[in-house]
Amino acid sequence: MSKFDLSSIEDYVANHLRLFIFSVVGLVIFVGIIAVSVFFIAVRGEEQTMVPDVVGKELTNALLELQVKELYPRLQLRYSQTSKDKGYILEQEPIPGTIVKAGRRIRLTVSQGVILNRVENYISQNLDEVRMEIQMINASSGILPMFTIKEPIMYEFSAEKPGVILAQKPEPNSDISGPTTLEFVVSKGRENQSINVPQLSGLTFTDALTAISSSGINYQFTLRERNGDERGGTIVVQNPTANNSVPLNTIVNLTVTVPENISNNETFGLFTYPIPQNPYPLSVRLEAQLPQGERKLLFTVNYMGGQFTAPYRQPKGTILILSMMNRELYRETIGE
Repeated sequence: MSKFDLSSIEDYVANHLRLFIFSVVGLVIFVGIIAVSVFFIAVRGEEQTMVPDVVGKELTNALLELQVKELYPRLQLRYSQTSKDKGYILEQEPIPGTIVKAGRRIRLTVSQGVILNRVENYISQNLDEVRMEIQMINASSGILPMFTIKEPIMYEFSAEKPGVILAQKPEPNSDISGPTTLEFVVSKGRENQSINVPQLSGLTFTDALTAISSSGINYQFTLRERNGDERGGTIVVQNPTANNSVPLNTIVNLTVTVPENISNNETFGLFTYPIPQNPYPLSVRLEAQLPQGERKLLFTVNYMGGQFTAPYRQPKGTILILSMMNRELYRETIGE
């Protein structure tokens, strides 16, 4: 091979090698530019977000909402006008709907509850509602309860509705410096108050329960088999009879006949449970939890106390649940 030919081959290889290197370098630079562009486009799309509205929400839920938006809280604590606000968001900055960069800190003002340095005015409030409010105050006050209610409660007849607080000690707005015992005088309602007995005879027992709920009468159910052409599941005896004016605590006795055509999957009976006597009627509720899990209200009434009774016709395996003032007293599975 001649010297000329060898030199030409070397030049040819060198040229193609440079071209290959330049192509590889160019390709790497091009890919790098695309990657950097995609990165900044992605970052730019994520760096802005809308501030959610968390005012009035519990702190834990508010923090979760901020986390989803990639925002961070700056917490401030402040006393509020009611203990019910404790742990809830009172204010936020920036306001809801503001567009901000991701990673921005959002100022949240969280309620510490109320400053307990004086006694509230509980006069004219319902005793049961005050009890629940005091439970909330005590739950937020630490180890020692801030308030206790002196027992037994003093009751007296008055023109106010039963359960309304007539007087309190310490008096409203009295200064306090530590745990305090509250003494209440509570209304029993009018003395010798009378009530008109409604017409219940002839009603089905479910309709009778509805009528009792709104009438305010004291009552007692008994069951018996049907006689002659009597309808099943109906009030056949009522004593005292309808339209009589009787003292408020008079017991209206109601006799219910056993229904016809009770299927093999059903059960009929009389739910009974002894409830202690109350100085005034308290809210009592009877519910049914069906075998498939559904829960429904059967009967609600303001009840003075005594042998609580209520007829039922429900699927076998139903659980009957009795509650007073939202506190469960007793449950029973029927038809087993």
